[in-house]
Amino acid sequence: MGRKLDALLGRNFRASKFRPLLNLSLSRLSILTSQRRLRCSQANSDVLQLLQLSHHHRALLRVEKVIKDQNALDAYVLIEGYLNLLLERTTLLEQQSECPEELKEAVAGLLFAASRCGDFPELHEIKSVLTTRFGKEFTARAVELRNNCGVNLSLMQKLSTRQPTLETRMEVLKSIASENGIVLQFDQLPHSNEEKVARSGRQSEAEGRSEKFSNEVASDSKKRYKDVADAAQAAFESAAQAAAAARAAMELSRSHEGPSSPSKPGSGTTPHDKQKKEKTEVESKVKQEMEEYGNGRRGEGEGEGEGEGEEGGKMGGMKWMRRELQILKMG
Repeated sequence: MGRKLDALLGRNFRASKFRPLLNLSLSRLSILTSQRRLRCSQANSDVLQLLQLSHHHRALLRVEKVIKDQNALDAYVLIEGYLNLLLERTTLLEQQSECPEELKEAVAGLLFAASRCGDFPELHEIKSVLTTRFGKEFTARAVELRNNCGVNLSLMQKLSTRQPTLETRMEVLKSIASENGIVLQFDQLPHSNEEKVARSGRQSEAEGRSEKFSNEVASDSKKRYKDVADAAQAAFESAAQAAAAARAAMELSRSHEGPSSPSKPGSGTTPHDKQKKEKTEVESKVKQEMEEYGNGRRGEGEGEGEGEGEEGGKMGGMKWMRRELQILKMG
């Protein structure tokens, strides 16, 4: 019972057992560093060989392996420093039940690294010991990178699972090429690819806007013409505007013609009087048709039912539009 209580309270931490685990982790880290350095050197040689063969595009893809291996080596350096720090301050961990502020970065960094390094079993054992000592909440905060987690920003970047960007790969590739006196010949291609991607993005955005506009127009049309009477009213207003524009254009064209054709002898009328008479006739016809359309709209309230009044309004509007078209043809 006492051992279980000590385990729950985190009081079963023993420095004499934790130090050998730290030393074993340092030995494992040395092996992993040697293996990773060998892999990084091999990847670097592959990139150099591709550059010498003028396969610059393939070298740009292969350099991603170099970046990942180099990031792992940089992370191993930080982990080694954390292990050495805990090895020196093991007594401090034993004396305090909460993580000391001066060791918070080291402890949080090892917890975070254990969740990212699957080939480091000793580090997972250290994670279990530290979780028992400082609680699951402290471990979750470090692993999930919550606020005030204490994990070093550089360690986050080195152990990130994101793919290297094109700019990063270009920088590393240029560095390898400059160290070996090789001139890169593919500077234009990545930019052209980026332009194609940007162009396709702009085209997709334009298509999206066009589709959105079409949907808005369709929905607006459905909302505006929700019944027959509204549609007839809208058609009437549109036809009235078109008729007014046509009459204005006709009058303007007649004013430009001027008195080109003289009146017949004995007729007693001038071109100006004839134009004024035609204008008066058009206005009287339009006025008459407007009255007929109004009578048709009033049929909505005078009919025997709602459907009859609505049909009367629609027929009045359609009748006005047909006669207005005839007037325009006569003009």
